[in-house]
Amino acid sequence: MGSAKFNDQMPLHLPHEAAMGREDFLRGPSNQAAFDMIDLWPNWPASWVLLAGPVGAGKSHLAKIWQEMSGAQIVTIDALNRSDPTSLVSAGAVIIEDADCPGRDDTALFHLLNAAREARAFVLITARNWPESWGVTLPDLMSRLRLTTPVEIFEPDDELLRSVLVKLFADRQLMPDPSVIEYILMRMERSIGAALKIVEAVDRQALAQHRTITRPFVAMIIKALSEEAEGSTGDL
Repeated sequence: MGSAKFNDQMPLHLPHEAAMGREDFLRGPSNQAAFDMIDLWPNWPASWVLLAGPVGAGKSHLAKIWQEMSGAQIVTIDALNRSDPTSLVSAGAVIIEDADCPGRDDTALFHLLNAAREARAFVLITARNWPESWGVTLPDLMSRLRLTTPVEIFEPDDELLRSVLVKLFADRQLMPDPSVIEYILMRMERSIGAALKIVEAVDRQALAQHRTITRPFVAMIIKALSEEAEGSTGDL
């Protein structure tokens, strides 16, 4: 048997819209504290909250929920670097997404937090890691970041991962047999990021190959992803 390979004839990638409402957020022990903090607003212990967790853990979903609650403006690092900080906090609430990503201007973030303090605005910051690992070069910024309330999202347990897999397929109007979900669950890396990658690959290849999503088909996808990660196959 040769290496498992993906179909090179990819179909047109059709975007899907993930359900991002409060009722769509899947809760478990790994993310309950973060959900509770968002739900606690406006009675936060401090005006600024820093939400840290791995890729795909639900930070953006929680930010969207809080945006609906607070009317906050969502600001990317690129927008932060080129915008007037006073205008960014004018709504009384602001979300800084992926604050630890490359390209962050420490001075711009420092000025935004100062503007938020003067305007008594709420701030939600999302990141993969805590500020100590961001490579912050501005001591005054680190002092401001220490004023945030830290909340962590952890890797999910099996029950939450199972629910996430079902939701990710449902977001794509797919409903695999429960045995397929269990097959993936038993063989995947224990992270929501891995679930996202597997479901995306299954969806695309099912379209490309006009295949039903069965356990043998999923096994082929998982094998190909594993081989790709080891560098033994071509690009996805």
